[in-house]
Amino acid sequence: MPDQQSRAARRFRLYGPDDLAAVPLFAGGFINFGYWRGIPLDAPLSVEQRVASQRALYRLVLDTLAVGPTDHVIEVGCGQGVGSALAVTDYHAALVRGVDVLSQQIDRARQRNAEVIAADPERLRFRQGSASAIPFPEASFTALLSVEAAQHFEDLPGFTAESFRVLRPGGRLVVSTFFATGPTHADPLAAMLQTFADGIDLATDIRALLDLLRGAGFTDVSAHSIGEAVWPGWDRWLSQTADDVWASNWLAAYRRGLLDYYLVSAHKPGEALSNP
Repeated sequence: MPDQQSRAARRFRLYGPDDLAAVPLFAGGFINFGYWRGIPLDAPLSVEQRVASQRALYRLVLDTLAVGPTDHVIEVGCGQGVGSALAVTDYHAALVRGVDVLSQQIDRARQRNAEVIAADPERLRFRQGSASAIPFPEASFTALLSVEAAQHFEDLPGFTAESFRVLRPGGRLVVSTFFATGPTHADPLAAMLQTFADGIDLATDIRALLDLLRGAGFTDVSAHSIGEAVWPGWDRWLSQTADDVWASNWLAAYRRGLLDYYLVSAHKPGEALSNP
């Protein structure tokens, strides 16, 4: 496993200068593996279906959060902000803030979502910041989401503590991404998947995240597997767009029980307060 500085440098290149959203694998700018339920996988997939799968994952997260017109929402690891904008345009959140560690992604988010921002500049904004040092005061938000970003977080205790801090009493959290299914799976995953070998993705045990959320003060902490609606579709899309022996192993790693894709939910105790 490369050291932390090398891991951070690789992520910077991947999402910064290399702009992962610009490759066909992640058409649409959402940068996630997709939620493929209802999309037929027995025929060649279209770019429109690929984009729809990524949008569907965000919809699943926003539906689970029950985002509505009174919510103040923050997305941690917002990338190019397409999902944050969806919370405004389709869920009518009162306020949405997107945070990403890379300034390049914040610039792209502002450009890509310029029309939504222009319609109401106070409603949707993007800001550079770390998941373990979220740049907002305590009790600023009613809902927090993070979609396919937490597999990169080097400081999960910091993320869970900061999430608790910036949420208001009664606030909701949903994290959706892939995690290892056990504490000893780092080496097998590194042997099968290049992003784990390079340290771009971390083989965090899902139970470790749940324990950290509880330790930070969250209640109603749960993890729901959505792997059957993620991995087969992702594998099918990879077979069309990627010529990489490593890439084809995601479904195999899932079938071996080494990792899964989860929808993690939690609540901050207390009575929900109205927005000022």
